[in-house]
Parts: sequence; C-alpha cells; structure tokens
Amino acid sequence: MKIFSTEQIKRWDQYTMSEEGIESLALMERASNTFVNWFIHQFPNEDVPIFVFCGNGNNGGDGLAISRLLHQKAYTVTVFIFGETDKRSKDNHANLRAAHKIRDLKIINLSSASDFPTLPESAVIIDALFGTGLKNKLYGLAEELVQYLNQCQGIRVAVDMPSGLLGDCKSTGNVVKADFTFSFEQPKLAFFFPENYKYVGQWIAQSIQLSKQFYSEELTDHYLMTQEYVKSTFKKRQKFEHKGNFGHALLMMGSRGKIGAAVLSASASLRSGCGLTTIYAPACGYDILQTSVPEAMVISDINEDYISNVPELGKPYDAIAIGCGIGLMEETQIAIGKFLKNASQPLVLDADALNIIALNPQMLAWIPKDSILTPHPKEFERLFGPTSDSFERNKLQQEKAIALECYILLKGAHSCIATPEGKCYYNSTGNPGMATAGSGDVLTGIIVGLFAQGYNSEAAICLGTYVHGLSGDLAAREIGETSLIASDLIKYLPSAFKKLNNEEI
Repeated sequence: MKIFSTEQIKRWDQYTMSEEGIESLALMERASNTFVNWFIHQFPNEDVPIFVFCGNGNNGGDGLAISRLLHQKAYTVTVFIFGETDKRSKDNHANLRAAHKIRDLKIINLSSASDFPTLPESAVIIDALFGTGLKNKLYGLAEELVQYLNQCQGIRVAVDMPSGLLGDCKSTGNVVKADFTFSFEQPKLAFFFPENYKYVGQWIAQSIQLSKQFYSEELTDHYLMTQEYVKSTFKKRQKFEHKGNFGHALLMMGSRGKIGAAVLSASASLRSGCGLTTIYAPACGYDILQTSVPEAMVISDINEDYISNVPELGKPYDAIAIGCGIGLMEETQIAIGKFLKNASQPLVLDADALNIIALNPQMLAWIPKDSILTPHPKEFERLFGPTSDSFERNKLQQEKAIALECYILLKGAHSCIATPEGKCYYNSTGNPGMATAGSGDVLTGIIVGLFAQGYNSEAAICLGTYVHGLSGDLAAREIGETSLIASDLIKYLPSAFKKLNNEEI
C-alpha cells in the first residue's frame, strides 16, 4: 500500500471530487459515515455518553457530521465548538447549520478555559479539532484544550489525526493522546514512528473510496507491506523440485556462550524452506549444533571459543549470513573484514557483524552491492550516527541505503526496510511479545533461507520480515505475548507460510 504525504492526500481528495463530479461536502459526508460505521461496531453501547470536540476547519466539519449521524443512531451526543467563527470553513459551516437543526442535539461553544466541561469517566471523547492541515504546534487556548482533554478519564478517539500531531515531520507541541485513531483511506507516515504511539494509540484505516487512478499514478517513497503484496512475491513449490532447487545457505555465527544464536538462526533458515544449511562456528559449538539442529551441516573454526578465520568458499553458497552471536574479539574482527573485502555476492549482515563494521568504518565500503543489513535502533546509531527523531533517522536510513546500494532493515514495531532506490517499506505484522532475546537471530535465518532459495534481496527482506512478524502474531494468539520466546517464532513459521500459501491452519 502506498503511503502518501498529507499534501498528497489533500490533492487525492480534490482529484476524487473532480473525477466523480461531487462537492467536498459530499466527500465529507462519505468519510463521516465510514467513521460512524466503525464507531458503532467498536462502541455498540448506545448509553455511553459521547462528547465531540470540533474545530473550525474541515476536521471539525467531519466531527459535526459524525455528531449528527451518531445522534441519528440513538447515541447520546454533546458537541463542543472551538475556534474563531470568521475562520470557519465552508463545509464546517454547512455541517454546523445541519447540526443546529436537530432540536435535541446539545451544542456548546468553547471561548475560554472556564467553558471546558467536566466529563464523566465513562465518556467517549471524539477529537475533531485539527486534522492533517495543521502546520505548526498548538498554542494559546487550543493548547490548553488539548492539555485538558489529555487529563480526562474517558476513551479518546481521534478523527483522521490526533489534534496537534504533524503527519510528515516531528511534532513538538502538545498533542491529543488518543486511544484510537481512525484514519481516512490510509495511515499517515507519523503513525509508524515510536515517539508518536502515545498520541496515536491503536490506529485504524478504512477506505472512503478515493480515486483509484490517482493512487495508481501518484509516486511515493513510502509503502505499507500488506498480506496481498507479500503473497504476490511468495513462490509455491512444484512437484518434481528437490533440495538442490531450494539453495544452500551459509551461516557464520556463534561464540562461546552464544551458540544459541546459531541454533535459532539455522533452525529458522531450514524452516523458511532452504534446501541446505551449513553453519560455520567456533569449535565449542560443534556438538551443540549437531545435536540441536541435526538437519544442518557444521564446519568448525580452528579456534575453540570464537570465529578467528573464514570458511573456504571453494564450493558456492547461494546465500551467506554473518553476525549473530559472533562477539567482538580482535581476531573475529580481522576475519570478518577479510571476508567482506573478498566477498563478491550480497550478504545478510546482523548483530555483531554490524557492530564490527561500526568499529571499523572502512568496512562499510567493502559491503557487496544488494547486501541486507538488519540493525536494531542502537546498532543503526553505532553504524551511522545519532539522530534527533524518527523522521530524521528515516531520512538517514534512506540516504545510507542509496549510498551503500544496500537494503537496510531497521527493526522495530513497524520495521522499516530502505532500498537502494530510496523506497521505504513498513511492516504490518508483529507484536510486543517479539521483543525478546533471539528474535533477531530468527529473522536473519528466515531472510538468508529465502535469499538462498532464489528470492532477490528485496523480496527476501520483505517476505522474511513480514512472515517473521506473522509467526509472532500466530504465536501470541495461542500463548500470549508475555511468555513468547524466540524459539516460538520458529515453531509457528510453518503456520505463517501455510497462511501465505492459502492453506488451512
């Protein structure tokens, strides 16, 4: 799914109205009906008191239409009007007139802080003060109102955007802390960044039937990975294929006390469908690996405790992953540097491989084109330096992916994949239960396993990231988030792939 900027969404609205030959008021009514249909499903109790706070712009116009429609559905609605009358938008004014025609719909003007009402704890507060048109932080009475709403005990629901939140850049002022944000047509870019979660809460995006032609033709660098997209990249197996058709992956992983990282990654590689998997590890891991992952082959380094050399590449491997649990010993750093300098094929680099590169910045230039880097935020910072906020970090991620001609997967709640062309894909699967030791090792194993099967870098990283999160969601559904551990992700990988393959689970 393409993710547009707030300016693009505004033009999308205009294009739709021109294409359909309708007025903006009709599109506002359509959007408001879409919100109301979701709302009555989410809050079916008509006795819950609803308080709608409306600004003087089109977001407020949405709120006024929503108030009218909820009143028609027999909800108890009170409307609060905020903002200067002479700056009221045309559609806002039209919906305010329509609201005033409803005899028992209570409408109250807010002109000072003394007008702020006392709301019951059972209230559902609908925020329709300021939408995507906001360009700067709030101040004055608007800021006071947002602060007041955040102190209320009820459930807060934002219409399209929490008031005060900027869609395409860092927000510095006060913002409504919504429990739910209902976004028209698609999520906003700001929803995918961690510092905004306390404002956005759980976001929902539903279509209001904006123009498909505009969507098709409009360009963007930002995408949300959907199941439909991932399914389109998934390769189904043919009857006469054999293990040789599904690639050979090499995993350079582990050190004394961290052989488990190699176990998890190799198991995930095999469960992702890789035909053959070989692990290169220090000698201390040999018995553990042969016992824990009997399907994998093992090559031992001459060093007992850590990797001090590089494997002979006399026979080709279809994909190579380096880094999980290898540590930062000087000999390991030298070995990894030597390997990078001589590598001719794209690599999957994670964990300590990235930390080694951060300690030896000249190695960045040695990373083969189309390689896949999978840092978490702290590893990203070690590699490329600190940033002040997620928008700045996202821009830096794009720039580095372009400069290195590599794919950079920044792990998080909505893991972001930056491509050598500067595109960003945000993942839509996964849950907080996956924030556990070894989860990244599993992800690396999945990606290198797919890479070995002939998926190109982009397909391997996108499919791998999505299915990693999907297996976590399936695991959490059965055992909950709190008790989820990394090996559960491997356990539920078969179910995740079955789901992509349209098989029953």
